[in-house]
Amino acid sequence: MTVPTTPPPRSNPTARTHEVTNQPPPLVGHDVADDPVLLEGIRREGADWYETDLHRVGRLAGSAEVQAWAEQANRCEPVLHTHDRYGNRIDEVEFHPAYHRLLDVAVREGLTGAPWADPRPGAHVARAAGFMVWTTPEAGHGCPVSMTYAVVPALRAAPELAAVYEPLLTSRSYDPGLRAPASKRGLLAGMGMTEKQGGTDVRANTTTAIEHADGTWRLRGHKWFTSAPMNDLFLVLAQTPGGLSCFLVPRVLPDGSRNTFRIQRLKDKLGNRSNASSEPEFDDTVAWPVGAEGRGVRTIIDMVTMTRLDCVLGSASGIRAALAQAAHHVRHRSVFGRTLIDQPLMRNVIADLGVESEAASSLALRVAGAVDRAQRGDDHERAFLRTATAVAKYWVCKRQPVAVVEALECLGGNGYDEASGLPRLYRDAPLNGIWEGSGNVQALDVLRALRREPESLAAFAAEIDAARGADARLDTAWRTLRADLAPTPDIELRARSLVERMALVLQGSLLVRHAPAAVADAFCASRLAPDRGLAFGTLPGGLDLGPILDRLPGRMD
Repeated sequence: MTVPTTPPPRSNPTARTHEVTNQPPPLVGHDVADDPVLLEGIRREGADWYETDLHRVGRLAGSAEVQAWAEQANRCEPVLHTHDRYGNRIDEVEFHPAYHRLLDVAVREGLTGAPWADPRPGAHVARAAGFMVWTTPEAGHGCPVSMTYAVVPALRAAPELAAVYEPLLTSRSYDPGLRAPASKRGLLAGMGMTEKQGGTDVRANTTTAIEHADGTWRLRGHKWFTSAPMNDLFLVLAQTPGGLSCFLVPRVLPDGSRNTFRIQRLKDKLGNRSNASSEPEFDDTVAWPVGAEGRGVRTIIDMVTMTRLDCVLGSASGIRAALAQAAHHVRHRSVFGRTLIDQPLMRNVIADLGVESEAASSLALRVAGAVDRAQRGDDHERAFLRTATAVAKYWVCKRQPVAVVEALECLGGNGYDEASGLPRLYRDAPLNGIWEGSGNVQALDVLRALRREPESLAAFAAEIDAARGADARLDTAWRTLRADLAPTPDIELRARSLVERMALVLQGSLLVRHAPAAVADAFCASRLAPDRGLAFGTLPGGLDLGPILDRLPGRMD
């Protein structure tokens, strides 16, 4: 064989081999709040006055600048500094500037404690919608935002402490850095509940608290999962002679000295990478009691209820964010001579995801509306919340991971690429199902409410009955479920099945009453029918998908 000594001639040396065609443009420069489901929801729940501001937040959330912040905050993860150069203990966590920019906007827009100081009806709904929109590009910084929002009602169990700290927790000023709380323009809060030996079983906690003559208590123990350790204040559970109690622990004491809050390590988490989660150790740590001694769980549950709401909001937002990316892709990508959205099977998939997202967002905003009305003295809404919050937390958070992975698959290999942003959404997706009580905890909480607080079932039933007669499939599903809710020896074993069905009939009731007929029909046919498909994209034939597709987010026009 003769080896050529000169290269063969090139037929066209200027041929372009890397011309990019048939790729969608970046989904950037759009209004994240431009979503009929979201806008109809805030009007329905009494926050129509917030619409202009929501669009302003939405345009910022969709900007190239904020998308860059989101990427930077997750690529450049928090760094723990336990000591300074001289060996002094400092226990500080360093964040990328982008993380601070995201938090600054969140606080400035009133997504932390501001609704508790806002007398307008719908203030909590407005905050919920803003939280959903603003955490669309980056969810990790939503953790300190959520905990600060949630701490206010729990702190009111100690009126003297609330008088000092509530105005700063409801402030719209982001003021990072460890300084005496009263000297700052605004505060962020967190919580320390779980320990390594007990996890959800907080009554197994071994952290102890000893009362001192000056009215303070001193804590000693080790917490297992305390997020946002650079926040200013924490509600912490500890054992006292009277039982498990709740305490306020500031990072910095009123005289400006550091409280003992030794951060042993940061968790290496699956997702939520922009947010630091830590293991703090308390050793003679100064604390003030919040609520009655021995009533720690009852006190801190007011905070947990609000953070569970944010788990629902966050999961609905995550589903919606993934759907927006998928919808944008299929509107622009062509295969076999037609855009993907015009391919029958892809239309089925993307419409099915649209139905899921609408059901999740509608339920999330309904729960937010109940929070708002309950805070204004509505006992019926308070009873509804007792069951609906746990039901929504269980189901919407369960649906987020499967919805996100289906949306990712719509992009094919492009969706598996980090540059698409969908892998980050997928890693973040399981978090809300775990935080503030996993699925089993929520299911058992629903059973507890049904057993101990019959008024909560009555309020839940009234919500479903408001749609009675509008759809036979919904009526049948509710009638069957109502009979199955009767207590039996095996009801705990059936808890997940019951709570799933409660969530579906609740979502069905909302959609039948408030969504376009095509959306409600698709939901009832695919979620309430006994022969429903289990994967997305298995909507039965004969449905009108056009109105569903017209409501998808992710439009740039």
